[in-house]
Amino acid sequence: MLDAAIKGQLKAYLEKLQRPIELVASLDDTAKSRELKSLLDEITALSDNVSARLDGNSVYRPSFGVARPGETPRIEFAGIPLGHEFTSLVLALLHTGGHPARIDAATLEQIKAIDGQFHFDIFVSLSCHNCPDVVQAVNTMAAQNPNISATMIDGALFQGEVEKRQIMAVPSVYLNGQHFGQGRMTLEEILAKIDTGAAEREAKLLNGKVPFDVLVVGGGPAGSAAAIYAARKGIRTGVVAERFGGQVLDTLAIENFISVTETEGPKLAMALEQHVKEYDVDVMNLQKAAELIPGDLIEVKLASGASLKSKSVILTTGARWREMNVPGEKEYRGKGVAYCPHCDGPLFKGKRVAVIGGGNSGVEAAIDLAGIVAHVTLLEFDSTLRADAVLQRKLLSLPNVTVITEALTSEVLGDGQKVTGLTYKNRNTDDLTQVELEGIFVQIGLLPNTDWLKGTVALSQRGEIEINTRGETSVPGVFAAGDCTTVPYKQIIIAMGAGSTAALGAFDHLIRASAP
Repeated sequence: MLDAAIKGQLKAYLEKLQRPIELVASLDDTAKSRELKSLLDEITALSDNVSARLDGNSVYRPSFGVARPGETPRIEFAGIPLGHEFTSLVLALLHTGGHPARIDAATLEQIKAIDGQFHFDIFVSLSCHNCPDVVQAVNTMAAQNPNISATMIDGALFQGEVEKRQIMAVPSVYLNGQHFGQGRMTLEEILAKIDTGAAEREAKLLNGKVPFDVLVVGGGPAGSAAAIYAARKGIRTGVVAERFGGQVLDTLAIENFISVTETEGPKLAMALEQHVKEYDVDVMNLQKAAELIPGDLIEVKLASGASLKSKSVILTTGARWREMNVPGEKEYRGKGVAYCPHCDGPLFKGKRVAVIGGGNSGVEAAIDLAGIVAHVTLLEFDSTLRADAVLQRKLLSLPNVTVITEALTSEVLGDGQKVTGLTYKNRNTDDLTQVELEGIFVQIGLLPNTDWLKGTVALSQRGEIEINTRGETSVPGVFAAGDCTTVPYKQIIIAMGAGSTAALGAFDHLIRASAP
């Protein structure tokens, strides 16, 4: 199953095991079980510290657990963890085998101190680029604390369980049988939800911080670039972010980042964070900005109740997926209404879906989904598709795709539990048409994350922060960059340039403000 190169890499990793581990398989007579056994045979052949037995009693078959010999596995994989989840498997082997996890000492102690019994079920698809973050976070906790256990469940393989729980988006996380969360979550976010005193402790810590010279609000490409450029000037720099990496975390293929032929969003986000941490930057993650108060010292109030102050502020809060804002959309979000075709597409295997939007993202989504689902209906508001010609040609060559233009989606239909269809209006005739389907993927652009700034800084009609060529806003000492601003092209490389410009502008402002 594993090619020679992968085996070589895995063998090198397994040499880092500090103690023996055991793979405990639960199999049946299906082809997938035989495939899993072959994988386990290949792994055990690579290290004398890895053994396997086939007497597991998991309710999921095929599955296997990773444990110390003689112990009950606390980390389980229901399915075959290849694709994006192969790294999750490698880390589970290493951490169970005593190789230290790459987490800071304070977080490690927080994990070890958690009391109570916690079992996580994480439903994933192997093509989901956000799922491994959740699987690896929970597995790390399970490897460090005997009160915590975790099972990764491949939704495409265990569709009966997916339908039973009405799961239509991944990753979907259950804690002790109850729904815990959905979508990408970091280790820190999961810890914050189960360690109830963490938020209060963090708020107290933030309130005690000395004012910054530059405080960057947002941790995406623009914020990362701004922080690096500010820190290189030797001034006190902080970054406060709701989630470091921003929307890049939700992007799969990146092929227009100059000098890098191709990469993936989560990989780039990790590189951004590592680069920022090479400098003396105070990174405050999982903190949502709630209010900006101008003054000699500019104050940023956070949703947690904490408050930070700085001589200058750079706003890089980015953008989020635009919603259709039609009846039924919010009610059925995660129950058939989705925004990430790469993550959630495999859950709709053999079903009928719609893609809303005829730009590049919409057409790319339709092309990807057409290889998984029974049929794709693409609805475009305009009279023609707006995607690149090469994408349109590919789309129109697919036999299971229907393209409908001049279509305004007017309602998401459902049975109370899941999506059953949608209604759209023909913009020429005003005729309403219902389409029966099981999934709707919304790909209609972005909205700036600036609601919290209304009435404080000047915003355009689209809600974007108005800036000049130096990144200055209408408020002295407050700068902005990236997708939340009036910069016309929303691209990663442009956001980075804008973040650098804003940092240089802020530094120049500080010099002038301190001049006699």
